[in-house]
Amino acid sequence: MKTRALDVAEYILRKLGPTPGMKLQKLVYYCQAWSLVWEDRTIYDDRIEAWVGGPAIPRLFEVHREEYMVETVSGNPSKLSRADVETVEAVLKFYGDKSSQWLYDVTLEEDPWKEARKPLKPWERGSEEIKLAYMAEYYGSL
Repeated sequence: MKTRALDVAEYILRKLGPTPGMKLQKLVYYCQAWSLVWEDRTIYDDRIEAWVGGPAIPRLFEVHREEYMVETVSGNPSKLSRADVETVEAVLKFYGDKSSQWLYDVTLEEDPWKEARKPLKPWERGSEEIKLAYMAEYYGSL
């Protein structure tokens, strides 16, 4: 059974404890980005969209939309493979202590989000997908 963004998010919440929703979204996004680079595959199948506030996983957002601090998303972290866990741990080691604002600012400066937002005005809501191939190319070049 394929891992979902909720499973990755639940793993993160069990490691970090209650986490702001925005920060959780960005951490789960970076897990996908770095899995594409390091493992040459997705860590989850959920769609990532380029929202005004940066990369977002709509299915994850639906679960925590009413909460500022997220305690659980009812995911199943036991679905993560050893490689998935290594990816998430590496992401947490680098990004885990960063603030929500820092993660927000950084993702808005990165090309995958900017590329997906091209047809939109900066303030305009949209559901453009951030392409996985573009994420792999961009993060792989860093």
